[in-house]
Amino acid sequence: MGAVLSQPQLAARLAELAAAGRRIAFANGHFDLLHVGHLRYLRAARAEADVLVAAVNGDASVARLKGPGRPLVPAAERAELVAALEPVDYAVIFEEDSPAALLARLRPEVHCKGPDYGSPEAVPEYEVVRAYGGRTVLVGDPKDHATSDLVERIRRLPRAPGAGGGGGDGDGG
Repeated sequence: MGAVLSQPQLAARLAELAAAGRRIAFANGHFDLLHVGHLRYLRAARAEADVLVAAVNGDASVARLKGPGRPLVPAAERAELVAALEPVDYAVIFEEDSPAALLARLRPEVHCKGPDYGSPEAVPEYEVVRAYGGRTVLVGDPKDHATSDLVERIRRLPRAPGAGGGGGDGDGG
């Protein structure tokens, strides 16, 4: 199981791993309501290197990028869930809308993005990664799964009679 680290902790750990000759891959996303597309993306990213870092957008970033009502799950919980996934070695939260500054700081050998970008050169952080000598790759299966689609499907579900819409903690008691 992976660990959630602060950015300074992660930078120190990755420096140790790089000095030991380990190749590091970096993937990022909102990871709000985990689904199979996230798992496939992270598995494919992990196949690119010896170590996988999953960077999770902070709450304010997700709200700016996805709109009102998002994220559904707080960043600390999203990072904990992502770190628990089998392909992930380390999870970290970043507050900016783009991971560019974090990429420049951590300098992973491989920056992994989903295939919806079409080409590595179309990834917004491509030049940042290229500037320090890293490479950008597209990994995972086509974007047939999206949290936004799940949220919309849930919103359209019929409500049970008398359902008040909340209060329970989901543990049956």
